[in-house]
Amino acid sequence: MLVFEAKLEGENKQYERLDEAIRTARFVRNSCLRYWIDHKGVGRYDLSAYCKVLAKEFPWANKLNSMARQASAERAWSSIARFYDNCKKKAKNKGFPRFKKHRTHGSVEYKTCGWKLSEDRRTITFTDGFKAGSFKLWGSRDLHFYQLIQIKRVRVVRRADGYYVQFCLDVERVEKREPTGKTIGLDVGLNHFYTDSDGQTIENPRHLRKSQKALKRLSKRLSRTQKGSKNRAKARNRLSRKHLLVSRQRKDFAVKLARCVIESNDLVAYEDLQVRNMVRNRKLAKSISDAAWSAFRDWLEYFGKVFGVVTVAVPPHYTSQSCSKCGEVIKKSLSQRTHRCHHCGFVLDRDSNAAINILELGLRTVGHTGTLNVSGDIDLCIGGETPQCKPSRRKRKPTERSLESPTIFGTPN
Repeated sequence: MLVFEAKLEGENKQYERLDEAIRTARFVRNSCLRYWIDHKGVGRYDLSAYCKVLAKEFPWANKLNSMARQASAERAWSSIARFYDNCKKKAKNKGFPRFKKHRTHGSVEYKTCGWKLSEDRRTITFTDGFKAGSFKLWGSRDLHFYQLIQIKRVRVVRRADGYYVQFCLDVERVEKREPTGKTIGLDVGLNHFYTDSDGQTIENPRHLRKSQKALKRLSKRLSRTQKGSKNRAKARNRLSRKHLLVSRQRKDFAVKLARCVIESNDLVAYEDLQVRNMVRNRKLAKSISDAAWSAFRDWLEYFGKVFGVVTVAVPPHYTSQSCSKCGEVIKKSLSQRTHRCHHCGFVLDRDSNAAINILELGLRTVGHTGTLNVSGDIDLCIGGETPQCKPSRRKRKPTERSLESPTIFGTPN
């Protein structure tokens, strides 16, 4: 599934109609959630049927496209299903579904109707009851390479700097690359964004820290305005734009760096960090959140699947304490940045030592005959073996095996 995004250009009246559609989609979603709370045993299809009841009861809800109403009901059910899964897993935070409030950002999702693209694929027209009209598309993606049948969803997103449209395409992205024969282990940190097993480091950009002074100034201006005034809405928009800029900078850095790492190596090993637990440290929470380790890992796994590169997440236990040369555990505090082994006399930077241990654990996890994909399957093609075909429907006759010479996975000992 690919998602292409373009900015919408229109008039203020058209934007107001898009706001009405977004507000109606939020109303349908909250109404479905209330219906699930008040009635026991409500399922997914019951919520879809309830959308028709809402359309008859509220005339302005009938203006929204029928598939858009079903998409809002599906959003409500996704939060309910997530709550059920957490209850089955006996998680500490169950995540009971909440009602959506009016915020700066919002969205409405259409499926296969309610919108129409022009022949040049540069204009989109929304044909539901709100009659928002035609909008120009500003973006770098060319939709001429894809058919209209491949567009499964069209989502209108409202942000601080305008309105955007997202096209969800039913296309599998696969890119080819030449193998480099290199393997790398990554140890993420705060002083440096990461240190690899080769000793190279990437500086931590600290996007939030650099923009903290401007954010503080805009927050003060917002607090000085009167509630409900137009100046307060303008000040809130300026603050939202600044936060949006910081988030885009962080995402751009993670995407470019993850793609560069994936294209340069055949195997990438990293730590399976529980960032949600790490941000409980109130002294390091802001720095950890600003580094965005989880987003970097998600993009590593995504590009690993696209380019066919093996990505392995290893347990982080004792990666910084163990000596990468002799394996002896050397206890160190967080302030001690140099690894000094009293057993073999090995001296190395703490992060470089951890990166070497991470790479070694990754190679142990993968093995030599098969490699571990992002999805967790064993890819035999990379190891030089041909994948087995689907078994036939006929049952094979059992072969007699002697106890003296057993066979394992079809390979004799």
